[in-house]
Amino acid sequence: MLPTDYLLLSSPSHCCPLVLSPSRYRAFTFSLTFLLYTSFHLSRKPISIVKVMCVCVYVCVYKSNYKQLLGAMDYSFLCAYAVGMFLSGIIGERLPIRLYLTFGMLMSGLFTCLFGLGYIYNIHSLGFYIFVQVANGLVQTTGWPSVVTCIGNWFGKGRRGLIMGIWNSHTSVGNILGSLIAGYWVSSNWGLSFIVPGLIIAAMGIICFLFLIEREHCYVIGWRSKRLNWDTEPLLPQDNSIPHHSILEKCIAFIFLTVCFAFSLQGVIEFSLCLLFAKLVSYTFLFWLPLYITKTAHLDAKKAGDLSTLFDVGGIVGGILAGVISDKLGKRATTCAVMLLLAAPILYGFSMISEFGLGPTIGMLLVCGGLVNGPYALITTAVAADLGTHKSLKGNARALSTVTAIIDGTGSVGAAIGPLLAGVLSSQGWDQVFYMLMAADFLALLLLLRLVTKELTSANVVKPRSGSTTVE
Repeated sequence: MLPTDYLLLSSPSHCCPLVLSPSRYRAFTFSLTFLLYTSFHLSRKPISIVKVMCVCVYVCVYKSNYKQLLGAMDYSFLCAYAVGMFLSGIIGERLPIRLYLTFGMLMSGLFTCLFGLGYIYNIHSLGFYIFVQVANGLVQTTGWPSVVTCIGNWFGKGRRGLIMGIWNSHTSVGNILGSLIAGYWVSSNWGLSFIVPGLIIAAMGIICFLFLIEREHCYVIGWRSKRLNWDTEPLLPQDNSIPHHSILEKCIAFIFLTVCFAFSLQGVIEFSLCLLFAKLVSYTFLFWLPLYITKTAHLDAKKAGDLSTLFDVGGIVGGILAGVISDKLGKRATTCAVMLLLAAPILYGFSMISEFGLGPTIGMLLVCGGLVNGPYALITTAVAADLGTHKSLKGNARALSTVTAIIDGTGSVGAAIGPLLAGVLSSQGWDQVFYMLMAADFLALLLLLRLVTKELTSANVVKPRSGSTTVE
């Protein structure tokens, strides 16, 4: 007979059950989902590195319009991603996470490779690349709601900010690896800068199919008499007690749930709109930072790509720090607001100091990355988990996927607008781009003021161990 602290795990992808301790399987799920979403960001990053080489082509063909056209290429991906994210929340609720995520990763690998094959086969049609970007943007929306729901099934409510802060560093790790891989081939054969990441995410999709096990596929042995503590209690209840309804009833329920999120669930509107502007700033850096460094520091494409990874290094530290602080204080909105307040002058300083050599630029990249990505990371993970497990949802185990899609989908609208505006404004000077980023940062701060006021004045804020922003 197995010990009471072990789980018997079975899945359609396994011919026999696995026996693992709960803590080991949580660690395995943490690591696997981390690597899976790292591959998503790894496949998105090459376009910002290769963009430097594309300038040489488009400046000859389209003359002064090349920046706007490159911005439109970014916009095609991000706009499709923003629209697809809302649909992904509906579809993802009704399909097994493992199969849904596997499909998205394999298709993303295909379209990423197609972009690189355009160089190898000398395809110079802008329409081809925009089509690939749109298709890739749509299939990449399968990733975020799936991995957040999966990790939410396995991790408890305690220290959520710290756990999610560490886990969310996969975005920065993926950006760093994507920059290094793309930079290696950017000067010799930039098609490989897309093909290699495409093969990596496709391979990770196969690993996902073989090894990812959802919570509902597991059978707990000996836990009925064992009370779960705050850190190991499942973040989401199971679906077994939830009755099945017709497709029409599910659609009506989803619409009703979405309306409830928007008008009655504490903080959804504020955090969603705040993320719109925070993600606008973050994704503008993601897609335009290497080109900016090339123009201002006069470095080649590879060195500029390598230097831009420091922004993501700072983002890793900022995301973890935001999670730790918000856990200790129990104030998510206040933590985000303070980082946004500090980010505005740092953005202005970065635009000035970047002209004074590598030393100051490196320091400002690290600080700027931490302050810009800290609120973004906190909202998309810990805050979404807080809101997705709100008591008013009455135990809906799929709620976290839907809340994540709504919040991240709204943020992705800003992610689509930012790079497009950067492409337009950069033709008038990079100062205009930084003014736009500072304005977006200020608007994100304003949108949180109501929640910050409630957190600071209410005596009934949830205690720091949960880190929730919800006011009872």
